Amino acid sequence: MTDAEDRKPQSDEARNAFVPPSGLAATADNESSTTSEFALPDGLAVPKPGQESETTSEFALPDGLDVAPPPQHEPEGSAFSTPRTYSARQATFTPPTGVPLVRLTKDVPWQDRMRTMLRMPVTERPAPEPVQRHDDSGPAVPRVLDLSLRIGELLLAGGEGAEDVEAAMFAVCRSYGLDRCEPNVTFTLLAVSYQPSLVDDPVTASRTVRRRSPDYTRLAAVYQLVDDLSDDETQVSLEEAYRRLAEMRRNRHPYPGWALTAASGLLAGSASVLVGGGLLVFVAAAVGAMLGDRLAWLCAGRGLPEFYQFTVAATPPAAIGVALTLAHADVKASAVITGGLFALLPGRALVAGVQDGLTGFYITASARLLEVLYFFVGIVIGVLTVLYFGVQLGANLVPDAALGGSDPQPVLQIAASLGLSLAFAVLLQQERSTVLMVTLNGGVAWVVYGAMHDAGDISPVASTAVAAGVVGLFGQLLARYRFASALPYTTAAIGPLLPGSATYFGLLGIAQNEVDSGLTSLTKAVALAMAIAIGVNLGSEISRLFLRIGSAEKRRAAKRTRGF
Repeated sequence: MTDAEDRKPQSDEARNAFVPPSGLAATADNESSTTSEFALPDGLAVPKPGQESETTSEFALPDGLDVAPPPQHEPEGSAFSTPRTYSARQATFTPPTGVPLVRLTKDVPWQDRMRTMLRMPVTERPAPEPVQRHDDSGPAVPRVLDLSLRIGELLLAGGEGAEDVEAAMFAVCRSYGLDRCEPNVTFTLLAVSYQPSLVDDPVTASRTVRRRSPDYTRLAAVYQLVDDLSDDETQVSLEEAYRRLAEMRRNRHPYPGWALTAASGLLAGSASVLVGGGLLVFVAAAVGAMLGDRLAWLCAGRGLPEFYQFTVAATPPAAIGVALTLAHADVKASAVITGGLFALLPGRALVAGVQDGLTGFYITASARLLEVLYFFVGIVIGVLTVLYFGVQLGANLVPDAALGGSDPQPVLQIAASLGLSLAFAVLLQQERSTVLMVTLNGGVAWVVYGAMHDAGDISPVASTAVAAGVVGLFGQLLARYRFASALPYTTAAIGPLLPGSATYFGLLGIAQNEVDSGLTSLTKAVALAMAIAIGVNLGSEISRLFLRIGSAEKRRAAKRTRGF
């Protein structure tokens, strides 16, 4: 072929012809195919399909390499050998679905079931059985997540523990068929994430809690809504759930402002009687607490933070006590100041903080305890300021003889503990149907404490812990019987056990430059507070572990009597 023929352009059919893989050697008309960039060069053979060498795989064993078979029995001492003491007749293995750690039953309240599933890995949780009606296309995921966040916000703002808030959010999601949900609760932020499957993108929503107000009536209504959502006989649609939630937000508190102020006075007066005060002390402590409550309301209306509200509220009781001492009145001024402190001690926040720490929510527990510390510092500043000026004016406040000199009066102290629990329940905005039970629970707590400390001569810390455990146990029993939260039955009942006198003596010692005795009393107050928190939590856990109250049969009967 001449050079001219080599330079002769090919036809369009030859240039555009596609060379199949099986025909890479040469074409039928003996025309060279090397003009295509996909053509195979001359001299390179390609194996036929189906006869490809297996050694082309990177996992294939190269030719000429022999591998010895594994030994039948590993020598003793090998990490892969079976110990001689192993006597199992057949091999054991972990199933793909995981080893079930717990067993779920429907005869327990929804709080226990949700709490149990939250403590399990996501892959080991049982599949949900949707109990609420929704469209055939499935639940509206964003709306379900938003509903769970709003319910969690009301619970967290009302003082509920982080684990119980997560259990409620998880119960709402599972009631609408969302099983792969992960709620997350911190002190000010709520978040929930849902992933339909392992290959789908997760949907995440969050909500911030900016305002907290203890309203146990609203808390009980939220628990009732979650209980209805979790029940397979009560069908609640998303629209109905939103409507009930809006009603809870619009409802006013069950007690007016003047009732709350009177309850503050009753609480302070009853606390002063518990530490040995008489009628005049009762009146003085009640007046000081009511003045402090009104000043705190005034500061709240002006937008001041709660730290300054506690500081201002602590000054009137201390001022009245110092004034009675300067007037040389035959009253126990220390009992007046102690009673005023009882109305300010953040008992519920302390119990919730310790409970969150015991259940593994360390961030939320740290935030709650830091909040308690700030409130306590505010109380310290208010009382210390008044006591300092009182000491400079010549007020003779003697801690050693302030609350002594009188024999214990069990009947009067039991009545005072009942009054204190009653006032505390009103301050927490509890339902009227729960006030009587929590009042009796507080009286039982004081009887247990008095029997152990006064009659049995047991240390006050141990006596307080046992009495708080009884409060937690009875509160959990009442909550399970009524399918409600345990907070309304425990928080007000621990009021008589709060360390008001130890706190006052610690502050008085610091004001009189007796730092050692003051710190000793404050340490005792902290120990008593921790004993209360741990006792309440332990009593609740014992009731959950060993007592089965609230079966499905009782729940169905209760719903039928209400007309559902």
